[in-house]
Amino acid sequence: MSSPDGPGLAYEQWEFLESDPARPLRILAEYLEPLERFRREGVRATIVFFGSARLRPEGPLGRYYEDARELARLITLWSASLSDHRHHYVICSGGGGGIMEAANRGAHEAGGKTIGLNISLPREQQPNPYISRELQFEFHYFFMRKLWFAHLARALVAFPGGFGTLDELTEILTLAQTRKLSRDIPVILYGPDYWREILNFEALSRHGVISPEDLNLFEFADEPAAAMKILQRRLVEEPREAPAFAHSRVRRSRRTEPDAP
Repeated sequence: MSSPDGPGLAYEQWEFLESDPARPLRILAEYLEPLERFRREGVRATIVFFGSARLRPEGPLGRYYEDARELARLITLWSASLSDHRHHYVICSGGGGGIMEAANRGAHEAGGKTIGLNISLPREQQPNPYISRELQFEFHYFFMRKLWFAHLARALVAFPGGFGTLDELTEILTLAQTRKLSRDIPVILYGPDYWREILNFEALSRHGVISPEDLNLFEFADEPAAAMKILQRRLVEEPREAPAFAHSRVRRSRRTEPDAP
């Protein structure tokens, strides 16, 4: 927007805001705008569902759609039954179809809020219709979207998926392995047959590229009820502010004493 006396306010100039020099502002916006919306909606903790957008109920892996839908429904009903509202868990997905749709759908059918962190792609991914309107987000930057997956997560359930699911799953496992997060995030790999064929975790340990104890960073489940029991066992109730972030562990610098004269 310009004025007779000059180009006007910088933050009203779309040509500038969409330029390369303004990229830091766009990145910051993808942090601050979700932050404010999560605060406004009282979202303090999420349970994140990962899985393929290509998976359909009628396909060869169709049962996983219905299992994700049922598990999200069970989690939402259980969360609503908790006496302290600070311990409510909101189902969060990547906002698209397939497993993401199933997770949002199950939470919606249970009467809960549900989050969709959608990503703008060249072949546009459409948000599914089950996301709560006030919690539907659109991201340009993958890394900012991944930040919000981790920031509020209390647990992760990874259903069968492709490159995107593998990327998001290994991101969380790496954060857990390196202890960059100040709290544990239970990880459930849903569908042992699929995951053991796709990723040979034991081979990683045998070759020494991960430690044997890293195999304890995740558990397997193959039924919604079994996954639900793992979550109820692992999730620790703790006082929370809104939003309750997963803080990074900061290594304090070592101050060296000056040499004696």
